Amino acid sequence: MKVAELMQNEVTSVKMEDRVAEAVALLSDNHLSALPVVDRQGRIVGVFSTADLAAAELEADTEAGREVLFERTPVRNLMTPYVFTVTPETDAREAAQQMLYANVHRLFVTRDGRPVGVISTTDITRAVALSWA
Repeated sequence: MKVAELMQNEVTSVKMEDRVAEAVALLSDNHLSALPVVDRQGRIVGVFSTADLAAAELEADTEAGREVLFERTPVRNLMTPYVFTVTPETDAREAAQQMLYANVHRLFVTRDGRPVGVISTTDITRAVALSWA
């Protein structure tokens, strides 16, 4: 089974220069825990996650600090600059192993460096559960 058969095709992304407040709104509105960060050509260059946000919020311990964080800070300042990716043609088992070894819950699916989907542990678990039904 290939990643393309299991992945979620809709990918919400954020641009490097977008403000943290915009990224948080996208996370919240779409019920996501992470967003791929893309450059001006649409290539994935990092990941902005709720974990990145939580770490930054711990440091912004005043109202003024939170305002700077949310309204003035670009996503590129908080994003994780490495991304675990696979292609749609990657075997789902290989994707599951990569998630396990990297201790991540999702992989962004890319074609020519641009996000085209996302596959999560939930997607793989669903496929395993349905294969036994």
